[in-house]
Amino acid sequence: MTNPLKRRELFKLAGAFGAAATFTATLSACGTQPPATQGSSQPTTTDTAAPTAGTDGAITAAISYELGTNGYDPMSTTAALTVAVNWHTLEGLTEIDPATRQTYAALGKDLPQQIDETTYEVALRDGAVFHDGAPVTADDVVFSFERVLNPDNASLYASFIPFVDKVTKKDDSTVTVALKYPFSLVAERLAVVKIVPKAAVEADAKAFDLNPVGTGPYKMTDNGASSQQVAFERFADYTGSRPAKAATMTWQIIPDDSTRTNALSSGTVQAIDSVPAANLATLAQSGSVAAEQGFGLLFVMFNCGAAPMDDVRNRQAILSALDYEKICSVGMSDLATPATCFVQKEHAAYKEAKVQYVGQQAKAKELLAETGLTTVRLLSSDHGWFASVRPIIKESLEAVGLTVNYEEKQSSDVYATIDGNVEAFDIVVAPGDPSVFGSDADLLMRWWYSGDTWTDTRMHWKGQDSYAAVQQLLDDAAQATGDAQTTLWHEAFDVISENVPLYPVFHRKSPTAFDPKTLVDFKPIAVTGLSFLDTASTK
Repeated sequence: MTNPLKRRELFKLAGAFGAAATFTATLSACGTQPPATQGSSQPTTTDTAAPTAGTDGAITAAISYELGTNGYDPMSTTAALTVAVNWHTLEGLTEIDPATRQTYAALGKDLPQQIDETTYEVALRDGAVFHDGAPVTADDVVFSFERVLNPDNASLYASFIPFVDKVTKKDDSTVTVALKYPFSLVAERLAVVKIVPKAAVEADAKAFDLNPVGTGPYKMTDNGASSQQVAFERFADYTGSRPAKAATMTWQIIPDDSTRTNALSSGTVQAIDSVPAANLATLAQSGSVAAEQGFGLLFVMFNCGAAPMDDVRNRQAILSALDYEKICSVGMSDLATPATCFVQKEHAAYKEAKVQYVGQQAKAKELLAETGLTTVRLLSSDHGWFASVRPIIKESLEAVGLTVNYEEKQSSDVYATIDGNVEAFDIVVAPGDPSVFGSDADLLMRWWYSGDTWTDTRMHWKGQDSYAAVQQLLDDAAQATGDAQTTLWHEAFDVISENVPLYPVFHRKSPTAFDPKTLVDFKPIAVTGLSFLDTASTK
């Protein structure tokens, strides 16, 4: 393993990640997240001359995440690659900018207009058409919400909009959103439902899943299923506020860290995500690197429905046993911070949680002595960016006297193994980042702690007293505002920290590398993926 001290010294020399990193950036808008929600370090570059470009260039990139087992349908897909693709090809009534995290009107002409406490109206953008030329109508909007809300479709996105009673057509270009109760984050949350053409989906849902028809600034021309690259072209009839600034765009799917890094160094691509820690300093010397602090985390998930992890003391012992300092400084090369709450310290709703696990190895041994646990089954995903963390986690558990039966699989295989099988595992370690859908505490908690996919099918926690307590707190908070809402979120953080059906090990910075000489107005982001909205290319 590379010496972490030398690696940190290289970072300091490159000037990429210090708290006071204020080097001249090639991007005027990089790192403009709301200060109480996101933290960031400015990108470092060796060339301060900002490029200029027209609108006929070609953007090339490499992304680390694979297609996975599902397609692009925004009702069902949650994979990092497909979600990032959909940022460019699909739109909701509102959208949340991947870089700034600000909410803006997208297919809506304006942000939702409040009629009364539980009624909002949204008028559609003038002249909006789908990629197939069909005009966007209120019927399409109603259909898009109904398919997400229909429990038969088991959409994970339904858990983000429990406040929505129904969406109805007021006229051909206006919809009415009726709420079950007053909710303070309507504009932000409507963004999770992308508007799709009713006719195209009903004609062939499978074809739509493979090649979705949207209204975004780019139209997908290659879905990557056979070519291992996703290709786009400008949508000439786009009528929104963020037209494509490049004629074409190609994303190579390159999970291998070395190959992806070499693609940027050789000029084959102009940007990559998930920069390997070992290459950060080198890339910073020859181009631009940014590490944006966000919510993105590595989590430990427990099988709460079967022994030995149905005993909360064993779950607490596992988390207490971890060497958080080594995990973050060595395994993550100082690009991660140990979790002291469900959300990161920079989040607007952060408060140190009731139960803390950092530096509690002695407590782990005490708990294990009480329960008699000696052996655990640990299943981990094989994502490259935390490859150096996995052996540290195993060593940490062994250091408190546990025998660890360790297995590593691709992410899709991890969930295929455990879904619906209460005997399949004790512990799962994997990454997650629902902040791609929104950054408020309610959404982030509902992703893991409300929907049946996680609480029932995976962690087998649904139905327990702590599960019921969290649901009640989330529902109460959803109907509150201001300090009262935040206080309820803090109470939910405490219940989660004590019962830990799933809990973060750390929150990380997302490192992105890019070519500042050929990309214009590119903004590194704190969430998983890459965004080229408002980005042009000189190539």
